[in-house]
Amino acid sequence: MDIRSAKIVLATMVLAVFVSGCETLDAYTRDEKTSSATKGALIGAAAGVVVGLISGDDAVERRQHALILAGIGALAGGSIGYYMDKQEAELRAELEGTGVSVTRRGDNITLNMPGNVTFATSSSDLSPAFYHVLNSVSKVLAEYEQTIVEVAGHTDSTGSESYNQRLSERRAGSVAAYLGAQGVISQRLITVGMGEHRPMSDNGSPAGRQANRRVEITMVPVTSG
Repeated sequence: MDIRSAKIVLATMVLAVFVSGCETLDAYTRDEKTSSATKGALIGAAAGVVVGLISGDDAVERRQHALILAGIGALAGGSIGYYMDKQEAELRAELEGTGVSVTRRGDNITLNMPGNVTFATSSSDLSPAFYHVLNSVSKVLAEYEQTIVEVAGHTDSTGSESYNQRLSERRAGSVAAYLGAQGVISQRLITVGMGEHRPMSDNGSPAGRQANRRVEITMVPVTSG
């Protein structure tokens, strides 16, 4: 069994643990609930998608080594959780009321940016309403530079599979380029396109397609381990 296959098997086995442990704070009501990202993980696992960062451990490790060599210090021990706690609190404060959810999994933080604030159907151009959201994210990322930032693009199932794959890659690239223009250094950024392969909702309804047409930004602490 190769490494990728082993990860998929492991992801399926531990999925129930993630479902029980992953909660998010609703951006409008401030109520805790099982996150949409967790529901997406359920759908994704059925399709053979590895739970966790889409880009995989190797991509994160390469970025961590590059940042450490560039002089950005690594976090260690109890300081990791404390650092990410502070970053999470600031993200929640900045993004409250925007429709963007903030989900914590261990020491990783994921922002789910749904279609109503990101992109129109078949477009990778940032919606004007998205600028304010990304400005808020950039502000926090500038303060907490000891993190890797994965930007993952997703689409609904409208159009062909190959078209959706390219579209998701362009969407991730558009967001990463905007973050870079706001001062987030390129060594921190990983971009990945998932096309239509990790839906969070049913593509059979307009609301479901809008939920699937999204960008997820995941922050991972820089560590030396």
